[in-house]
Amino acid sequence: MKIKLPFFFLFFMLQFGFSQTEKLMQGTVLCEDLPLQGIEIVNLVTKKITITDTNGRFRILAKAKDTLMFISKNYEYKKLFLKKEVLEKTDFIILMTRKPEQLEEVVVFKMPRIKLSKDHLYEQGKSDELVLEKAANHPKPIGVYDGTLTNSADLMRIGSMIRSIFIKQKETTKKIPEIEFKKIATSTCNQDFFSKTLQLKPEEIALFLEFCDADPKSKTVLENTNPLKLMDFLFAKNIEFKNNRIGK
Repeated sequence: MKIKLPFFFLFFMLQFGFSQTEKLMQGTVLCEDLPLQGIEIVNLVTKKITITDTNGRFRILAKAKDTLMFISKNYEYKKLFLKKEVLEKTDFIILMTRKPEQLEEVVVFKMPRIKLSKDHLYEQGKSDELVLEKAANHPKPIGVYDGTLTNSADLMRIGSMIRSIFIKQKETTKKIPEIEFKKIATSTCNQDFFSKTLQLKPEEIALFLEFCDADPKSKTVLENTNPLKLMDFLFAKNIEFKNNRIGK
């Protein structure tokens, strides 16, 4: 007679088998003995994500041969390959290093010296006063029109002022040069990420970045400036890149 196992018993066995391969890991992320809050922890195999709390603590499910990536905008990336003996630890201490601060480009303008005696607006105001005074001392005959306007402003000067305003506005609204995808990718991800994580040869890295830059989606990734989205984009493009290389 055949013995049929109850459904709930099979379900229990499956859950038991799953628990033997995956474990809830927990630990603390530090930098110079200080806990780091907001560090993203990504399991590159299962794609599970967690984040450290105010005490730098984290918990995430993982199993042997998984790889954990510790990501932050202000700190160097940390990668942890989980061996069987590593999983036997009850608590982890992850040490991260702060990225060196990069100074933004500083533009120095030379300020011209201004002398009141040579101030253009001051001299122009004095000239306008003289014109008005001259017109008041030499009134025109009543009823005789010579084609000029009494006490009128200098239309040529006003036109020149308006033109200079438009030129300044045009200069201030010049398009800001676009940041190259290659610069953002290399400044966000270190050399080990391309050579070890993506397994690219040194001579392939530059060609790979050009391949990514040709994809219109790279512009969207740059607009978000999210390191995790950038890495996901590089992972996806790496598969396409290697398939194209094999096809050739």
